Amino acid sequence: MTLGVIIGNRDFFPDSLVEKARTEIIEVFNSLKIKPILLDTTDTKLGGVETFREAQKCADLFKAHRDEIAGILVLLPNFGDEKGVADTLKLANLNVPVLIQAYPDDLSKMNVVNRRDSWCGKISVCNNLYQYGIKYTLTSQHVSAPADPNFQRDLLDFVSVCRVVKGLKSVRIGAIGARPGAFNTVRYSEKILQRNGITVTTFDLSEILGRANKLTGNDDKVKQHLESINAYASKGRTPNEAMIQIAKLDVVLKEIMEENVLDATAIQCWTSLQQNYGCNVCTSMSIMSENMLPSACEVDVTGTLSMYAMQLASGSPSALVDWNNNYANDEDKCVLFHCGNWAKSFLPDIQISNAPILGTSVGVENTYGALDGRTPAMPLTYGRISTDDPKGIIKAYIGEGELTNDPLETFGNRAVAQIPDLQGLMKYICRNGFEHHVVMNASKTASILEEALGNYMDWEIYKH
Repeated sequence: MTLGVIIGNRDFFPDSLVEKARTEIIEVFNSLKIKPILLDTTDTKLGGVETFREAQKCADLFKAHRDEIAGILVLLPNFGDEKGVADTLKLANLNVPVLIQAYPDDLSKMNVVNRRDSWCGKISVCNNLYQYGIKYTLTSQHVSAPADPNFQRDLLDFVSVCRVVKGLKSVRIGAIGARPGAFNTVRYSEKILQRNGITVTTFDLSEILGRANKLTGNDDKVKQHLESINAYASKGRTPNEAMIQIAKLDVVLKEIMEENVLDATAIQCWTSLQQNYGCNVCTSMSIMSENMLPSACEVDVTGTLSMYAMQLASGSPSALVDWNNNYANDEDKCVLFHCGNWAKSFLPDIQISNAPILGTSVGVENTYGALDGRTPAMPLTYGRISTDDPKGIIKAYIGEGELTNDPLETFGNRAVAQIPDLQGLMKYICRNGFEHHVVMNASKTASILEEALGNYMDWEIYKH
């Protein structure tokens, strides 16, 4: 991750503070493996920004690295010049997240030589950015030094915010097949998504199945994919013929993603696939999600968008699940379920199996490829992005809880979730027309998502 750095300065405060801040932030960036783009000490006075000329130089530097810079850190070792900071951001016009840091004063060094007044300066900088219409992020504490662990956590969270915003503004999603007729719930607006930088590329399912049917078990690439699938999960009782069908489909999906430069997919996973091809696509979807190419069921495009956003926030795979069942009489627990396409990270006992519920209508023998496995206790961030077409907006809800080890005897991919005020959350979901699909991620990243989606993407966000 690359961040631009603006070091604010004001001439009647000690210059030594600016010089020291530049050295300190470079050390912190190196330790956290973040690449800084900042003025050299010969470009401006000690590499700081105060005058309009210095703002121009810094903005030109940022523009030269436009494709690299995902966010900007404003460093205030002293009061700083609020106009210098605001002008730099306006002139650079990168439209990326901005984090505002301010140094604390030392009570034993409140003399003219050492006094910073950054506490006050940060308020002035934020006031100017607000006037300019520039969005920004605040640290958890009003002032904190770069060496402070609290600031470094804030900085890493900010990097995650930048990753989410940058990723969502250029994501390409493949919608493979038609939405199952019974699933009005996963309708969405391609036009609203496109206005937000999210591109959807559509494919007829017959194109995919036609290409897969031209392959045979003797093709080298099919053999290679079959080996990869066997290494990924135990085949259980899945017949060899079904494994070859799964591998052929896996080959084509990989080719489609590469040919069209796709970051994620949403697939028509039933019932045409089972009736016309004879297997489930769950295993391939699981492999893609595990490899950070999220894939959602039932052509749930905004579901896979939610998976992608959470993946960017946490750096780990996401899974699309159903809010499926109550858990006995516990009002804060419920069962999360799906036929079997969750990433392997959620399923330590993963096994290729079939889909019993779907099998009642299409024949169990045509549903091999669904995964079976139980998710153990782990952290939980959950959420859902949706287009609200009547309002012409994108909206989302997010929250945190826990996945538990409570007993659960059933089939498919399954987990037990514990969420504070779950009943209130269900009321919010139902009253606001959200889908029955939700996304889970083994992290605690709701605040990162709230900042990225609400502040920078300007979507309507509810944090439970």
